[in-house]
Amino acid sequence: MKDLRFKLTVASGLFYVLYAIPKANKYIRNPDKYSYEDCFELAKEIMTFLRKRAKTTTDVYGLENLPTEGGYLMYANHQGRYDAIGILLSQPKPCTVLWRSDRATQLLVKQVSKLIRAKTIDLDKLLETARTIHEIEHEVATGQRCLIFPEGYYSDNHNNLQEFKDGCFKCALGSKVPVIPIAIYDSYKSMNTNKLGKVTTQVHYLKPIYSDEYAGLKTTELAALVKSRIQEKLDEIKNGILPKEKSMIIK
Repeated sequence: MKDLRFKLTVASGLFYVLYAIPKANKYIRNPDKYSYEDCFELAKEIMTFLRKRAKTTTDVYGLENLPTEGGYLMYANHQGRYDAIGILLSQPKPCTVLWRSDRATQLLVKQVSKLIRAKTIDLDKLLETARTIHEIEHEVATGQRCLIFPEGYYSDNHNNLQEFKDGCFKCALGSKVPVIPIAIYDSYKSMNTNKLGKVTTQVHYLKPIYSDEYAGLKTTELAALVKSRIQEKLDEIKNGILPKEKSMIIK
């Protein structure tokens, strides 16, 4: 059976799902009563439940690299269903995500997507995708934080990088906000394998790339720069080189 861990995670939490979906829908339908911060905290509650059911601990490094003020864009490698959970649970402030539209319709993911005000795209619809990227550009320029997976898809790539789609870097060039590369490691083990038991994943927030560093670059060049930073960190991890201190342990 493929992706046994994920199926058991969802199946074993049926009673929680029956509780969480109506509650999430109530928050979503009443924006005047429940703030963005309230909705984000509920989304984190749902993600925490899924993380625990998946028996996953996440070691977080480099939180000090996140700007304390203003908007920013985060670009992370993509391995599986747990990727966004491991990152969002460590975010100190509400944060949205650019998600594929087919993923955002799945059970619980749909509710989490709306709670965090996620942006959804169909990669085959170029015009709509361009409009969404422009919306993100405007929102981060006015203080929002957004997570993007520039690989677009995951397969069985595990800790290996795939091609980065440079179009999603247009919002960085337009908004001129800090760009934070994120390297995730072993994230696929949480919900994309058939092996059971406890797993530990890693999230590494790398040093920001500020606008004065990427000014004048093309989207392909900025994509290559971010990818190289992530690859460098993955190589360090594979060689057993880790920062001395963890910023957070999510368990």
